[in-house]
Amino acid sequence: MHVVLAGGGTAGHIEPALSLADALRRRDPRIGITALGTTKGLETRLVPERGYDLELIPAVPLPRKPTSELFTVPSRLAGTVRRAAEVLDRVGADVVVGFGGYVALPAYFAARRRAVPIVLHEANVRPGLANRVGARMTERIATGSPDCRLGGGRYIGMPLRRSLSTLDRAALRAEACDAFGLEKEGPTLLVYGGSLGARRLNEAVTAAAPALCAAGVQILHAVGRANYDESALPRIGGAGQGGALAKYVAVPYLDRMDLAYAAADLVLCRGGAMTCAEVAAVGLPAAYIPLPIGNGEQRLNAQPAVRAGGGLMIDDADLTADWLIRELIPLARDRERLDHMGAAAAELGRRDADETLADLVFEAAGSTPAVAAGAQA
Repeated sequence: MHVVLAGGGTAGHIEPALSLADALRRRDPRIGITALGTTKGLETRLVPERGYDLELIPAVPLPRKPTSELFTVPSRLAGTVRRAAEVLDRVGADVVVGFGGYVALPAYFAARRRAVPIVLHEANVRPGLANRVGARMTERIATGSPDCRLGGGRYIGMPLRRSLSTLDRAALRAEACDAFGLEKEGPTLLVYGGSLGARRLNEAVTAAAPALCAAGVQILHAVGRANYDESALPRIGGAGQGGALAKYVAVPYLDRMDLAYAAADLVLCRGGAMTCAEVAAVGLPAAYIPLPIGNGEQRLNAQPAVRAGGGLMIDDADLTADWLIRELIPLARDRERLDHMGAAAAELGRRDADETLADLVFEAAGSTPAVAAGAQA
């Protein structure tokens, strides 16, 4: 069996695709996997790093909303669809799995032209144009959010890296704290704004850090590679309130999110679909500060966790050091409340989305997981 993955551009499209690829290969190492991408996306780095083949096709930017520009899409797509169809022919594709983004729409049209079955996964609450169109070509539709209303969609969650979907935070906590130089006792606030960091989060946290640490709340802060300036960061450590040791540890980037989540008791983060899925799946309470861009998708992504009791939400414009001190100190020091919120988040989260999506792929190919697993013998 050969599977073509179409989900380039951002990590939010690529990481779920690669997690599915890993799940398929665990079932049968002989399964062929090819990822479609463009020269402009992160897939040019992420896909080869994970050991999968990458085929590049021209990028065709899609309008976020129906406008007059939409009528020019077919003509601009024609060459890209031909290129995608050539890839499907060359690798002998049995299934195309789309995750949205620039490469998904031409992949869907090419698959329909070649009568190749389509499986679709939508990460966000509000689907983009590619997946809205693709959903009309298949009945095998999975969603990453329970609030997504893509017609016929089934909520399965977001395919996650195995290191997160199998994470035992309690078992890994001591190792995680040692890795970051944190104390093993007392609450830890994890702060990150995605791979690039988030300036507003950084400013509020660095201003609030002395008060948080004085109250016994230690901080693990991923500031983003471009924002990392050691000389400008707070220098805090020592005994906090009640004699608790509280440290402020800043890093440019978190290469091991499993360790970061294991060290944490509470998360301060944006509302990207991948972030929301990971935080819920590992059972962490969070304070979400949605990025106020686009069509408000980050707020929509975070709402299920907040509604379930697994998180708080505040507008980006209202995030201040005073708010962090007023709201997060009492929360971080309330073990019972943290546990309750974490349990609510875990109840919402899904750890098996990669396997569930793999089941849909086998179904589309006319095979079964059991047959594929037996092929490994």
